Amino acid sequence: MVPAQRIPPLLQQLRQAHPDARYELNWTTPFELLVATLLAAQCTDERVNRVTATLFQKYQGPQAFAQADTGALEEDLRPTGFYKQKAKAVQTMSRELLARFGGEVPQSLEQLVTLPGVARKTANVVLNTAFQLPSGVIVDTHVARVSQRLGLTQKKKPEDIEQELMRLVPQDQWTFFGPAMVLHGRYTCTARKPQCGACPMVAFCPKIGVAEE
Repeated sequence: MVPAQRIPPLLQQLRQAHPDARYELNWTTPFELLVATLLAAQCTDERVNRVTATLFQKYQGPQAFAQADTGALEEDLRPTGFYKQKAKAVQTMSRELLARFGGEVPQSLEQLVTLPGVARKTANVVLNTAFQLPSGVIVDTHVARVSQRLGLTQKKKPEDIEQELMRLVPQDQWTFFGPAMVLHGRYTCTARKPQCGACPMVAFCPKIGVAEE
């Protein structure tokens, strides 16, 4: 079975397993999602959600983050790890957002990736999730791992994996496909001891790179 032939059954099984697939960061505005996605670098979504539950009450909008006391913001972000870098990234991004976009999160990938610290994955998370815009396919560590095991790509770099997935998956499925693949990788096709016996993809998955038990 060539990679393109795996896409229809893959989408079908993802729909059955995760019919309401969503990116698991909590947010109420596109800006909050943008900040949460920046904070999620090398940190679990669960921990980010615990931090942002109070963070977004204390700092409401880009103006508040831009004008925040840097030391206080660093302490607020400490539980997410790399808190000094993240405080700087969030403040710099907020200031640029205010200066160039009037504080409104732009709805184009080309504009979003011009903001400091915002790469394609972050931009796709925001555009796919907050605006339901199929700007591309979200590729995080989970999506990369599942795509490689399914034989959809042999690429290693997220940008290269995304380009292959964009060629394989119909564009009108991108906003569902990314979050659903994240959930599948997080809870079933895990990095260690993937649950192949309980996986609905087992009939067409070549299990590339998965050690036989």
